[in-house]
Amino acid sequence: MVTALGILALPAAGCGLASRGSAAVGLTVTRNFGAGRVGSVELNHAGSETLLGLLERSFSVRLAGNSVTAIDGVSATPGTRWFLFVNGSATSIGTPKQRTAVHRGDQIWWDLQADSATSSVPAVVGSFPEPFVHGVGGKQLPVTLECAPDTPAACNRAAAAITALGVPAARQLPGTGSGTDTLGVVVGTWRDLRGEIAGFLIANGPRSSGIYARFAGSDGQTLELLDSSGRAVRSLGAGAGLVAATGNSSTEPTWLVTGTDAAGVSAAASALAAGRLRDHLALAVLGTQDLPLPRP
Repeated sequence: MVTALGILALPAAGCGLASRGSAAVGLTVTRNFGAGRVGSVELNHAGSETLLGLLERSFSVRLAGNSVTAIDGVSATPGTRWFLFVNGSATSIGTPKQRTAVHRGDQIWWDLQADSATSSVPAVVGSFPEPFVHGVGGKQLPVTLECAPDTPAACNRAAAAITALGVPAARQLPGTGSGTDTLGVVVGTWRDLRGEIAGFLIANGPRSSGIYARFAGSDGQTLELLDSSGRAVRSLGAGAGLVAATGNSSTEPTWLVTGTDAAGVSAAASALAAGRLRDHLALAVLGTQDLPLPRP
């Protein structure tokens, strides 16, 4: 393991790294964007298990065709549906003929959400330390830290949080690209990162990014927090930070550790901990205050 200041050479993109962490599978069911816990279990990994089979083994489940409509009596109503994330990435249970398999260490999260602002949430931060430890689809992926030069303290904190997991991370500047088979963590102020693909997605709103926040002002000096309908309900200024993940169909998730200024980015980097991110789609911070997104 290297220190937070070290730089490691990574395997070529697409090459799996040695598996780390526990083989146990975590299964969590929540409602209202993670605000209400329905149930949570930890199970031994069975090699032939599927996502639906695991859910049915642990909870009472009702189906309509190929869709889950109720878990332990909590039912989807018009305007809501069950979203499924595995290690922080959106997925599906698969077709009846080919159900999606469960892999060792997977963290599986079912959440009942309103879909008024978006019907797609490509990635979330609420399963941290996944996807860094066990990766995506049973394959651990290389991690790249893209660090803006004006936020070195935040970059060191983010690097320390990742290397503490036993996961190597190589540093480079934002915009240099992390590859389609690499997990990217981009650290910098919104002014630094707004030109990134993930920045464009956030700027276009939840329908594009699945993130219920946006930056305003010429240099992103204001962080606007959105409710589930996509309406701004609170604005934060100096010292505001954001930890979020997003992506598209052609790349692995990109995590953003950003903010209105260097202090906000540092506050966001300090929030890279399971206890603070658990069951949150994304997290805004103001100093040590945590503001899960979307806002009520």
